[in-house]
Amino acid sequence: MTHFFLPLGTLVNVLTVVCGSLIGIFFHKCIPSRIHTTVMQAIGLCTLLIGTQMALKFVNLIFLIFSLLGGAILGELLQLEDKFISVSEKIKQKCKTSAPNFTQGLLTAFLIFCIGSLTILGALEEGINNNHALLYTKATLDGFTAIALSASYGVGVLFSVIPLFIYQTTLTLLAAMLQPFFTPALINQLTAVGGVLIIGLGINLLQLKEIKVTNLLPSLIFVFILKPFL
Repeated sequence: MTHFFLPLGTLVNVLTVVCGSLIGIFFHKCIPSRIHTTVMQAIGLCTLLIGTQMALKFVNLIFLIFSLLGGAILGELLQLEDKFISVSEKIKQKCKTSAPNFTQGLLTAFLIFCIGSLTILGALEEGINNNHALLYTKATLDGFTAIALSASYGVGVLFSVIPLFIYQTTLTLLAAMLQPFFTPALINQLTAVGGVLIIGLGINLLQLKEIKVTNLLPSLIFVFILKPFL
């Protein structure tokens, strides 16, 4: 039944991220900078591994490439990353915080929390089968990740719950309304494209190269456009 739906998994996810962020912010000064650096490197390496596992689930490599190319062009034309940074800076001003890494923390946390395979699969499972198990698992992992991220980036990580709630709830509601549309092939292709974006994020976290991952987000839209050819 879809006449009323409570995204319980997403609400729990938001709660764990808030709790994790507050813990990280509170203990920030108690953790030496060298530990911050090493922890972020560990997160970066894990992110690369997760992204690689996701990317290998592609159904059609050519359409994966087309999705990424189309997403990159559209993202650059729309200047998504610049717009996201602008919104983040306005939130920072409204909150009257001087945290130097506010925008970077919000952007990094949003991408980590919203592009992973558990986000896609968990939201679809909740929307289609009303099963919250995957999102509960994701909520637990995100809570611990939020501790590490907020200890390094500060309060910006806490505000990532806003786009997290909007994105994850939207995906869940779409799955609930359009159940037959989300075929296994489509889900695998979405996972694969998300995996490539996760790899890009891992590269950013390791400071190997600055990749505008936000500008690649429309790649997920192109997966839906190419669905008839999967």
